[in-house]
Amino acid sequence: MPNIAHLKFNDSAPDLELRDVNDMPVRLSSLWKKQVLILAFTRHFGCPQCKEMVDQLVAASPEIEAKNLALAIVTQGTPEQTKAFCEQRAPGLLCLADPERKAYNAYGLERASLWQTFLSLNVWRSNRRLKSERGWDTELPPKGQDAMQMAGTFVIAPDGRIRLPYYYDDIADHPSADLLLRGVMGMDWNQIFDGPVAPK
Repeated sequence: MPNIAHLKFNDSAPDLELRDVNDMPVRLSSLWKKQVLILAFTRHFGCPQCKEMVDQLVAASPEIEAKNLALAIVTQGTPEQTKAFCEQRAPGLLCLADPERKAYNAYGLERASLWQTFLSLNVWRSNRRLKSERGWDTELPPKGQDAMQMAGTFVIAPDGRIRLPYYYDDIADHPSADLLLRGVMGMDWNQIFDGPVAPK
């Protein structure tokens, strides 16, 4: 399978129509037009790192809202699967279904290699920690979900430009809440960007 091109800083964010948990259409640009959007793509619902990432977003959501940032979680489940997952793990947050993985592809999220999954020491350590701390095992994905699908997180400005493209090094590598809240070098995502990413 050929590599999918990664999006870069200041690229235009792909604008697609996904479905919410009630199977209603939601266009991504409608989410970023009025405020900065954190768009977080999950892996499959049996992945312990996916559960941890969603739990961290839930914990950070009051501060995300206080900073006038929007948050949307994209899953590869159907609307029905996504509703069940998010009612359990992310009540009150906007969850979107992308069972065809068209947004995953548009945002450059590839299938993982063996080095990003089974052969990664970081993933082994993460699995052991999550088993010990949370009692979570790695489970098979629900029907239709790809166990090898990589996740990613993007910060998108109201002008539709990507402020932060975060591609995982391995399946345990999700961005910290601090990075999403305070940006690179303490950047305020709500400020209009008109220069290079560098200290003054």
